[in-house]
Amino acid sequence: MTNDLANKAAQAKDRLNEHTLKTVHWHFSDETGSPFWLGKKAELNFDPLKDVKSFDDLKKFPLFEDDWLRGGPVRRWVPKGHAGKPTYVFETGGTTGVPKSRVVIEDHWKDYELFSDTLPDKHFPKGSNWLMLGPSGPRRLRLAVEHLAQYRDGICFCIDLDPRWVVKLIKKGWMEHLEEYKKHCIDQAITVLTAGHDVKCMFTTPKLLESLNEGLEERGTSLQEIGITGIFSGGTEFTPQWTRFCVEEMLGGPASEGGVFMTPTYGNTLMGLACSKPITAADGYKIAYYAPQPRAVTEVVTFDDYNTPVGYGETGRVKLYTLTDEFFVPGFMERDEGEREEPFDMYPWDGVSGVRPFHELAGATTVGVY
Repeated sequence: MTNDLANKAAQAKDRLNEHTLKTVHWHFSDETGSPFWLGKKAELNFDPLKDVKSFDDLKKFPLFEDDWLRGGPVRRWVPKGHAGKPTYVFETGGTTGVPKSRVVIEDHWKDYELFSDTLPDKHFPKGSNWLMLGPSGPRRLRLAVEHLAQYRDGICFCIDLDPRWVVKLIKKGWMEHLEEYKKHCIDQAITVLTAGHDVKCMFTTPKLLESLNEGLEERGTSLQEIGITGIFSGGTEFTPQWTRFCVEEMLGGPASEGGVFMTPTYGNTLMGLACSKPITAADGYKIAYYAPQPRAVTEVVTFDDYNTPVGYGETGRVKLYTLTDEFFVPGFMERDEGEREEPFDMYPWDGVSGVRPFHELAGATTVGVY
């Protein structure tokens, strides 16, 4: 690590420590905290207001349990400091049983405004219209992408897509129904893209992008020919092999040589989204993600001790922290594993690459449209 990068990393760690302290005080102060965390405070064997002095002190908390997010009353998650403000509730999961719910006030706007700053205007021109080819319904993602388009002075077109139905079709083995539903979703997208709406940018998942490309080819056209210049995508299928295939076979080659620009992201309802390090053929199309510190942090930790990070390049499970004044997650074990990546100039903190389903859960995970 160069001296310049080491200095940037140290400054980023200082900002993270300061932000952690501020966030903990907000969520555990009687005047501003949420009923959930104020109630949980009495169960802790330490005082968050006195004993948390840095980000590393968050390890004093027990791991965040996703079952806490199932069922109500959902208002127990709204901090007193935000009382009276319009509040959204977004869901994740829910194919069977009670879905997990997260309350949001403005976090989805803030997260995607920060993400907007990372998008190159050459490929995501300001004022361009967008297509959201992804899940609809009670999903944060749909409203977030719509806000991203509006923030960049565009208009967002959406389709109807129920990912819970997709997962049910897969589990039932109804492949003919699944194929028809996929076709139904892709037909909606192609209708928008060929209706003269001047859509240049889009969000989609790897699986849906591949299906869209096939649908366009059947109609004798391509993503480039219909005017798409920039795609941001997120999902579980982002392997170096798939990304190379995507760039070479679907996007018309690298963006630097006139192809469609694509940037992978890694995110969820709890965190927002992590950006990827620029992808190059020279780097073997490796995809490394970096969380939007200090609002969220990802660590790669050992499989037998979730408080111990692995070494750089080593494999471990992904651990997530969310640190905003709307939502506090002091350590949640994701259903993913990957390799720990070193800081670099654009994001001077740790990243994670090779993200894939956690091996102990992989057989029980149905990823559906993602």
